[in-house]
Amino acid sequence: MKLLVTAGPTREPIDPVRYLTNRSSGKMGYAIADAAAHAGHCVLLISGPTTLDVPAGVDFILVETASEMFSAVAAHLPRMDAAVFAAAVADYTPATPAAQKIKKSGDPLSLELIKTKDILGSARGELGFTGFLVGFAAETENVESNARLKLAAKGCDLIVANDVSRSDIGFDAHENEALLVFADRTEPFPKAPKHDLAIRIVSMLGE
Repeated sequence: MKLLVTAGPTREPIDPVRYLTNRSSGKMGYAIADAAAHAGHCVLLISGPTTLDVPAGVDFILVETASEMFSAVAAHLPRMDAAVFAAAVADYTPATPAAQKIKKSGDPLSLELIKTKDILGSARGELGFTGFLVGFAAETENVESNARLKLAAKGCDLIVANDVSRSDIGFDAHENEALLVFADRTEPFPKAPKHDLAIRIVSMLGE
C-alpha cells in the first residue's frame, strides 16, 4: 500500500523572527509512519518542524507553513492508496507577515488572521482522493460527537479522536488514548504508548 502521513505542527510567520504555532510534537504521525514502514507499506511522511528523527525506510518532505503542507499533499496525494492526516495544521495565518522584525512599542499590537486551506477537507473534493482517509480530532469537550461530525463533514473513513485538555495524553506526551470513530461504530483505544496506537491505526487501513 502507498500511504501518505502528515505530522507535526505548522509555523505561520508574523515577521522574520516570530511565528504562530501549536503544541504538536509530531510523535503520533511519526509513529504511524514508522509502524506503516515496518508493516511493509510504501510511506511518504510530510512533516512540519519537529525534533524527531525520520523513521527508517520512509520518504520524507519537510514543510513549515500550512500553505506549504497543502501544496506538498496536493502534489502527492493522488497516487496514494491511503492517507493519515495527523498533522496539527494551523487554522489561521497572519494576513500580511511583516518584512522586518516588529519592534516593541507602547502601543497595542493587533494581528489580522486569515483562514488557511483545509487540507483534510480538500482531500475528497478539490484533490479528488478516493483512497482510505484518516483524520484526527483534537478535542477538549464532546469528543465523540465532535469527531463524528468531522467524520461526515470531511468524508473520512476513520477519525482518531482524543481529549487534548489532558496533560497525560496527546500533545507533547509519549502516550495517547483515543476513540476510533467509523461511520458504523466507535472503538475505544485505552491509554498506551503512541506506537501501540500507531500499529492499531495501520492495521485498520482499508477496513
